[in-house]
Amino acid sequence: MEKSSLTALARELLEHATRASNGRAADTVYGGHEHVLRQTVVALVAGQSLTEHESHGESTVQVLRGRVRLKAGDVSWDGAPGDLLIVPMTRHSLEALEDSAVLLTVAIRD
Repeated sequence: MEKSSLTALARELLEHATRASNGRAADTVYGGHEHVLRQTVVALVAGQSLTEHESHGESTVQVLRGRVRLKAGDVSWDGAPGDLLIVPMTRHSLEALEDSAVLLTVAIRD
């Protein structure tokens, strides 16, 4: 069994994102290419985004810190700490409305 603090990791990654030229930082906390499930903490400084991209499988975004906006076409959902956003299976983007950290969970099937 393993345990990790998402709160501490979110804080650390936000510090890295603040210093990074692209305003982002991320770390996979579970999974990888050999697993179906992958969980990654992503930190974005205010105004930065994960630009529009295709869905890579069933996904959720759990907001750990800050506020984010998930957009798919003309529809958008705002999330605050504690919110769980279900990522649509269409092209979408994620924007940080303020310095934010999220837990991105993706189940990738062959």
